Amino acid sequence: MRSKGFTLVEILVVLVIMVVMISLAVMSMNATGRDSQLDEESRRIEGLVGLLHERALLEGRDFGLRIEPTAYEFVVYDNFRQRWMMMDQEREYRHRELPKGISFQLQLDSQTVVIKPVDRELSSDHVPAGPQVAIAASGEGTPFRLILQRDATQARAAVDGDAQGKITHESSNHVEKRS
Repeated sequence: MRSKGFTLVEILVVLVIMVVMISLAVMSMNATGRDSQLDEESRRIEGLVGLLHERALLEGRDFGLRIEPTAYEFVVYDNFRQRWMMMDQEREYRHRELPKGISFQLQLDSQTVVIKPVDRELSSDHVPAGPQVAIAASGEGTPFRLILQRDATQARAAVDGDAQGKITHESSNHVEKRS
């Protein structure tokens, strides 16, 4: 005669199913308050700018970061042509669009800068605007704070750079209210 109860295996199976379901629910709700797209993009920018600081020292060249409202690209100063050139030959430094719903805010010397889009329809002999953030061959750079903001939730992440080339990022683990 079989008793009316559950075996240990049946109880463990139910527990495993419950843990998986709870894990999926937590991940889909993003209960930590983080915005993974903002964090990923801010870490990417932090890494690329840090690499360019090192590269500027090694190669003795000036680099820059040109920022648009929803995109960014890296540029190098061409001494022969006496102008900033896009680094489109190198995949990691190519022009990048931000994911939909995310935009930039730039602060230089604690002042918010108006970011204008670059007109890509201009002829090739037109000299495009220089970068807002410069990285000198000495390794020094423009002090900046680049804020990535999700338009719908106001979640923010930031990348900060100082004059000596130290680059840090602040994750999006809290939602800030617009003032």
